[in-house]
This record gives sequence, C-alpha cells and structure tokens, in this order.
Amino acid sequence: MTHDHDLVLKPTAAQTEAALNPPPGRNGGDLVVETLAGLGTTTVFGLPGQHALGLFDALRRSDLRYIGLRVENNAGFAADAYGRITGEAAPLLLSTGPGALTSLAALQEAAAASAPVLAISSQIPTAGLGGGRHGYLHELPDQQASFRGVVKSVHTVRTQSQIPSVIEAAWKSALTAPHGPVWVEIPQDVLLAETPIPVVTGGDAFPEELPPRPELTALAAHLLSNAERPAIIAGGGVVRADASGKLRALAERLRAPVVTTYGGKGAFPWTHPLSLQSWLEDRHMTDFLEDADVLLVVGSGLGELSSNYHTFKPRGRIVQVEADLGKLEANHPALGIHADARLALQALLETVPAVREDETAGETAGDRVRGVLDRVAARLADQELTLEQGLLKSIRAALPSRSPSFWDMTILSYWAWSAFDPRGANTMHSAQGAGGLGYAFPAALGAAVADPTYPVLAVSGDGGALYGIAELATARQYDLNVTWLIVDDGGYGILREYMTDAFGETTGTELARPDYVALAESFGVPGVRTSAQKLETDLAKALAAPGPSVVVLPAVLRMFAATHLG
Repeated sequence: MTHDHDLVLKPTAAQTEAALNPPPGRNGGDLVVETLAGLGTTTVFGLPGQHALGLFDALRRSDLRYIGLRVENNAGFAADAYGRITGEAAPLLLSTGPGALTSLAALQEAAAASAPVLAISSQIPTAGLGGGRHGYLHELPDQQASFRGVVKSVHTVRTQSQIPSVIEAAWKSALTAPHGPVWVEIPQDVLLAETPIPVVTGGDAFPEELPPRPELTALAAHLLSNAERPAIIAGGGVVRADASGKLRALAERLRAPVVTTYGGKGAFPWTHPLSLQSWLEDRHMTDFLEDADVLLVVGSGLGELSSNYHTFKPRGRIVQVEADLGKLEANHPALGIHADARLALQALLETVPAVREDETAGETAGDRVRGVLDRVAARLADQELTLEQGLLKSIRAALPSRSPSFWDMTILSYWAWSAFDPRGANTMHSAQGAGGLGYAFPAALGAAVADPTYPVLAVSGDGGALYGIAELATARQYDLNVTWLIVDDGGYGILREYMTDAFGETTGTELARPDYVALAESFGVPGVRTSAQKLETDLAKALAAPGPSVVVLPAVLRMFAATHLG
C-alpha cells in the first residue's frame, strides 16, 4: 500500500546540477534568503547590525527587495502591516541584543492583532552560547526568553543544515491560524561561514488548517436557526481569515444584526441594514447585545474593548468561534468552537437551514438595528461633538474607498474605532491590539510597500508622531505613497483627558514639539498646515500627489462621554 506521505519528489536535472555545483562565495545568510525566496517571499524589512552582517550580505546576492527603516520597532510595525495587507509572513531582519529587543513592542502588537511576521535575528557566536565564552557585544543571557512570552513560537538554529527546515517551520507557524509573529535566531558565525550546502531551490510550508468539530457546528447551527433574537459580534479573526463574504451570507440567512469589534472593522458592510457598525463602547449597544438570546462571536476573545470594559453581561447563549485556543471561553462561558473563522462560517452556512420567511409580527431585525443606532446618534447629538464628527467625515470624503488607513493611539483614532466607515475588509488598521504608541506611520509605510497602487493614510497625534519622525527619511528614500495626518494638540491628548477626569489635573501630558511642517520639509517631504474647515481639501490633495506627504491639523479634540458602567 502506498500513502501520499510516502511519495518523495525526485530532484529535477536543474536541481541536481545546482546541488552538485553550488556557486562560490555563499554563506549561511544565503541559506536564509534562498529559503525565504523559495517560500514566495519578495520583500523583507529590517535594520543591519554587526552580528547580522552575513545575512545582509546575502541579500545583495538575492532578488529580495529590502526595505530598511530607521528604528527596529518601526520596522516591526511595517512588517506587521505588510503581513496584514498581503496575508504573507513578512520577514523582519534584526541584529542581536539591543536591535532585537527594540522590536518587542511591535511584535506584541502583531501578536495581539494576529499579524504574520517572521522575525529573524542574529545571535552571538556559538562559542558564547550554553555557558561558553562571555563578554560579547550585544550579549543577552537568554535572548529567546525575551521573546518567548510575546511571539507565537520560537525557533533556534545552531548549524547551517538546520536553516531551511527551521525557516520553513517558522513560516508555517506564522501562517497557521491564528496568524502571528514568530521568532528565529541564528548565531553570527553560522551566518558568516561559507556553506557547502546546495542552493535551496524550493519550499513546502503550507499552514495547517483549523476546521471546526462537526458536532459543535451542528449544535451551533441548531441554536442559531432557532433563536428569536440572534446577533453576531465579528472580530479581527474574520478579517485575517478573509471571511467577510461568508459572514454576510450567514447574517442575512439568520437575519442577525452584526457589530464589528475594533480589530474587525470592515468585516461587515457599514451601511448594510443589519449593520450595528462598531459602537461597542456605547451602553445602548451593550444593552442590545445582552438581549440577544443567541450571540455568535466570531474571531474575537471578547476582551476589554470588545466587552465595553468587561461590563457586558449576556443573558443569552454565546457561541464563540476562535482560532486562538487561549481566548476560547476566556471571558465568558460559551459553546466554544476552536476553528479558523472562514472554515467555521462555511460549516455553519452548510448546516443552518435556508432563509426563514419574512418576519411579520413585531419588530424586524432591521427595525431593531435602526432603533439602537438612532439612540446612539441621539446620545452623541446631546454632547456637542460636531468638530470630532466633522473631522471623520472630512477624512472619509478625502480618502479613496480602497485606500487603507492606519491609526495610532490618539483621540481621533478612538473616535474612528466606533464611528469610521472603513468601506471594506482589511482596510482600517490600528494599534488597538496591544495599544502602543507610534504604530500608524511606519505601518502605513509597510502597507504602501505591499500595494503601491493606492495612497495610504496614517493618522497620529503629535505625541505618537514623535515616535516615527525618523521614518520620514524612509518614506522619502523609497518614495512611498503615504500621507501622514498629525493632529497636534500639544501633548498626549487622551491621557490628558483620562487624568483630568480621574484626578482633576495632569502630569506629564504636555509636550514641547517641533514645527511638523518644517520638519517634514527638511526631509524633502511636502507638508501643509490645515484646519477643520480645509481638512477635506488639503488631505485629498496630499493623497492625490505621488510620494509621501504630511498634513498637520492643530486641534484639541474631546472623546464622547464614557457610557460603560463604572
């Protein structure tokens, strides 16, 4: 009997010739870049460093495109965005110790958002590992330990023959649901030494599928099809799995209203009659979701932001589909289905009965959706927040429908989480997963590298913008189509508001900052100072012009009143 896994592909004549006569001058770094190319990689991000020089020298002999940023954390954000846009595992090349550690906050965001990043770092020479010599530059007692609690998996190389298999295993891990960042480390001497190993000519690292258990989807389908008031919370897992079409089909079949989490923005059409949009921090929305007799949660762990700061107290049955096993039923008891969102939604579509007859008695699902959105709108109208709402409308009008946007942790972004129409799945991204500053601009650069056909928008406050100023040089060097909107309120605006509300005064929130327009122009990047009245025109003009640009908006914004229970 012959099994498929018993079949071994015979090398081609070209592969045999390449194996017997490898080109001279190759080193361990060549094995890395050859393996990446064999897996389909076209682009890598990173910064060179002393221990990683063998890897960067190998790039010179490859066809891979290298995008060098100025700070490792920003390179991580760029790789994160490239992974989100393309669905590929974006390689991030780092050097030992300080260089590697500087990427940690970016890798934490990638982990929280399930963005596939393949971080490859150098390590001190093998003579210094395992209790050997000490005193190497950049040396850490255990470099892996700094990453093990942040990334999805850690992979180590100690010999050149391990490189192709380790890189393939890491690639597979990054792209198996839930997607996420992975870590590979390779000693300096392994990267530098000339290699006798043949050229790597192929790769086979297909991610594992994560289908739902059939008995669980059968029960879930029964609960949903018999529910009187079903509702759906769609999270980032729907976006990562490219499952928005299946979500819409199931929602329409069940006539179930859908609210998207902040990480799930765009998973469901904003203007659809069943769309509850993203008003998760509104008490009216929390009440509505609590009233569902069956609540389907897809691709969300119902964490702090998705549960209105843990005030959500569901009265009905929860069905939770989640690829991350650690998040399954972590915050609420549920019928937990450990599965990729796309496969689970497909199974439900195949199991849930055909569309029910039109509702004739009482409120329809569409009526209930309009009712709760009207209550949200009335609450906002009472707070005189026309400036903030007007800014979002101006941005939406200026931004082409298919252009992606990247948002930092700033007041306007907090508004956008709830109130901005992304006009499509996988188009709006923010740092709400881990919540670190400085995400928007370097991430937007990574997205522009991934797809240069549409301009990309980055939105930062002046505090968060200071994290990414160095990347204006990157934007200019590679002529990337990114427009950076900086809302300048003189400090950390959201922290100013939090501290004022909590303590009546602030500490450490007020900032000296540069003239951002003049600073941008010193990098050769056009800049303009705008106003709320001119924002739509100035932003549209900047987005339409090729290459990078900066638009500065001096404005002090307010958040809508907190509606969660204290």
